[in-house]
Amino acid sequence: MRDQKQRKVIIVGAAGRDFHNFNTFYRDNPNYNVIAFTAAQIPDIAGRKYPASLAGSLYPNGIPIYDQGELEVLIKKYEVDECVLSYSDVPYSAAMALGARVNAAGADFTMMGHKNTAVKSTKPVIAVLATRTGCGKSQTSRKIIEILMKQGLKVIAARHPMPYGDLEAQRVQRFATVDDLKKHKCTIEEMEEYEPHVVRGNVIYAGVDYEAILRAAEKDPNGCDVVLWDGGNNDFAFFRPDLIITVTDPHRPGHELSYYPGEVCLRMADVVVINKIDSADYANIQTVRRNIEFANPKATVIDAASCLSVDRPELIKGKRVLVIEDGPTLTHGEMRTGAGTVAAQRFGAAELVDPRDKAVGKLAETFRIYPNIGKLLPAMGYGEQQMKDLAATIDKVDCDSVVIGTPIDLQRVIKIKKPCVKVGYDLQEIGKPDLEDVLKDFVKKNNLKK
Repeated sequence: MRDQKQRKVIIVGAAGRDFHNFNTFYRDNPNYNVIAFTAAQIPDIAGRKYPASLAGSLYPNGIPIYDQGELEVLIKKYEVDECVLSYSDVPYSAAMALGARVNAAGADFTMMGHKNTAVKSTKPVIAVLATRTGCGKSQTSRKIIEILMKQGLKVIAARHPMPYGDLEAQRVQRFATVDDLKKHKCTIEEMEEYEPHVVRGNVIYAGVDYEAILRAAEKDPNGCDVVLWDGGNNDFAFFRPDLIITVTDPHRPGHELSYYPGEVCLRMADVVVINKIDSADYANIQTVRRNIEFANPKATVIDAASCLSVDRPELIKGKRVLVIEDGPTLTHGEMRTGAGTVAAQRFGAAELVDPRDKAVGKLAETFRIYPNIGKLLPAMGYGEQQMKDLAATIDKVDCDSVVIGTPIDLQRVIKIKKPCVKVGYDLQEIGKPDLEDVLKDFVKKNNLKK
């Protein structure tokens, strides 16, 4: 029986942090009645339900998911008391504009912190976070795992959620092989995060229910000495970390103090990595240094480069190339360049071909929503139709070759009829301290020496 005094809540999200906040704080809490989720950032999320099997005994009919554009109507219709901001990588102006909408409609506006949402692990946890989407979390995570595996430690990764399909089926997902990506019907966005781990021989978990995911990871059949949280966008960790490493990007100086919750990640960090210093302007690097000193002067700072590799450089030099970059990095990450762009410039492309007038379907819609992407093609693939539209757009573009700057082998999931160049990128620390120094202390502190 529900108490009439309980607070009515809408969780404002993007199919990730919203579900986690619900699961950890609201699901079995009789003091609250979660009326709805609203969805933003990710296409085709609204119109679904958070299923009863995940929502718990207080929600036998599940919880509806509406488009965020309906927020004011929902607040007034259901006399909502509180709206909870539960998605990431938004500028402060956008976050507070949302707060103004909520307040004007009569409800309180809340941002939940780590205390009420982080799950405690029985294993030591390293969290890799960032101040913006596309800073280089994944390459940092890979480097950390390589260092720990060389010491004989078994590392299980857990990735920030991307539950874009059947939520019940995605409650707990384990990826150990490329075939697992097919079995779970992964989107391009999911494969970009999971594939680099599994091809290197380590296991990664993801899904919807992160307490269940953490317990499964701790008991993984391959063994588990350390859990590595591989963050999404610029969100903070769903697990309680023993070591926080936050990655910054001097291509976007100042963003580390002006985006939510990226500044949270910066202020919480034990270690801050300044990535991409090989391709960023010196003045911008210094701006990031000053902002780290201002927000978190006790943090250890590591300088790093994002080192590129290209499998077929002869397909770039003097050629008219179409550059494909990671989708979220270009969209809500707002980057104007990526690994593919840097590679095209470094290896002497004659021209970057503009794909915008050839974009079809959902790709054309993406360019309308994010008009500042420019001449780059975002590898959007949140669903089957987007993948088809991506392939059709590439096919229509008149170019000599395609430079693929995504973390996965895009040719494995869509058919590209043009010659392709695959760009790889890995983290390389410059000088001291480096990640080996940091992890040596972590291993000693947690008695992990094999």
